[in-house]
Amino acid sequence: MKLRELLAEVPIQEATASLDGDIRDICYDSRQVRPGDLFVAVEGLKSDGHRFIQGAMKKGAAAVLCQHRPEGDVPYVLTPDSRKALALASAAFFGHPADKLQMIGVTGTNGKTTSTILIKHILEDCLKAKVGLVGTISNWIGDRELPTERTTPESYDLQRLLSQMVSAGCQYAVMEVSSHALALDRVEGVRFRAGLFTNLTQDHLDFHGTMERYAEAKARLFSQCGMGAVNLDDPWAAFMTRQAKCPVLGYSAEGRPEAALAAENVSLFAGGVSFTAKSGEERASVRLNIPGRFSVSNALTAISAGLLLGVPLADCTAALGKSQGVKGRVEIVPTPADFTVVIDYAHTPDALEKVLKTMREASDGRLVVLFGCGGDRDATKRPIMGRIAAENADFSIVTSDNPRSEEPEKIIGDILEGMPSDAPRQVICSRPEAIGWAIAHHQPGDVIVLAGKGHETYQEINGEKRHMDEREIVADYVKRNEERGT
Repeated sequence: MKLRELLAEVPIQEATASLDGDIRDICYDSRQVRPGDLFVAVEGLKSDGHRFIQGAMKKGAAAVLCQHRPEGDVPYVLTPDSRKALALASAAFFGHPADKLQMIGVTGTNGKTTSTILIKHILEDCLKAKVGLVGTISNWIGDRELPTERTTPESYDLQRLLSQMVSAGCQYAVMEVSSHALALDRVEGVRFRAGLFTNLTQDHLDFHGTMERYAEAKARLFSQCGMGAVNLDDPWAAFMTRQAKCPVLGYSAEGRPEAALAAENVSLFAGGVSFTAKSGEERASVRLNIPGRFSVSNALTAISAGLLLGVPLADCTAALGKSQGVKGRVEIVPTPADFTVVIDYAHTPDALEKVLKTMREASDGRLVVLFGCGGDRDATKRPIMGRIAAENADFSIVTSDNPRSEEPEKIIGDILEGMPSDAPRQVICSRPEAIGWAIAHHQPGDVIVLAGKGHETYQEINGEKRHMDEREIVADYVKRNEERGT
């Protein structure tokens, strides 16, 4: 492709590179550059791509797209914002695949993964459509699963994935749209047919700084979509609605009268939830096989998407009744009958509180929670999560999560600051050992919640991802106990 075609929508301040030159591919990682590539120098969170321009040129880059003039004899194109330029150029390179799909974006602190999976299920079941999904657990092209590194990929990788969906015959793409993706322009130039907001609770303040800036990042989705839906039960709903540049449907699990879609007659049980969905004068029964009061909100998020896309209410609710649970979201792990182990991705204060309250309702014995906090992330939430565990569980096991570059003991110390000194607890830094301790010391009727890892099958320590699947660990310790006769 000609450089001129690639940069047709990119603001150009000046250029020394020939705009009629041929470009083989786009690359934003200098280590991956091949001869003929356009290297895009992006200012990252930890490093600045402009530092690696000379390295990219030595590897054969045909030109550089940047926002600061490079040193030396380098064929470059100068643009005000190279991160936005990367998104726009990538879309052009792959033939604007988002324009060929019905794009549905879901943003919010919690509930994105479950909601997107339920939306995909509704579209496949009701419209018999082929649907792509971009998410935290994995990416999907129809029924083909692909691995994922982050909730929303970098713009080039996202456009490549959307292009693969188009080539595979997908008509819809459902995306988890993270606040990082919105703030860092990973979805720049993508037009969503529908955008949905689940909730906003404390997370990622290490990146955004304040809740207001976090909310502003989330609200950007509603400037890029044709219609939206907002959870009216969330305190930030009014802010999102004010920021929206499209019509917005309000939904409520608490049955708010102003909601266009609301839940009535909510019933919670060990295996899921049931309720009546009301839209105008129409009502339809819902049964979802995912436990927890928050599952009502997630179901309404999915139904809202269906309604915005023209799927009748009764069809949406019938489809939800056929859906199964989501890996790592209130996932029951097989154990002997006298106790229960639940794996959940809860890694924010709000999510931890919700899963503990959910399992309290389903528990006849002690509620035990095993959790930690991630390193190199918002440290202010650590004592808050310690307090929430102490207030909502009968016993806490404080351990490691993904310490990354931090010392696990330091993270645990931050957590303990929020827990009363007399709160029943055990501190075990090694997460596998902590899980073994929880199983070995269980009492009949216990519900043990392993919080924070969810679908993840690794632990990130000092830049290395080490295999650690909590399902395997539970099975191993259960087997050991059975062999010992305990």
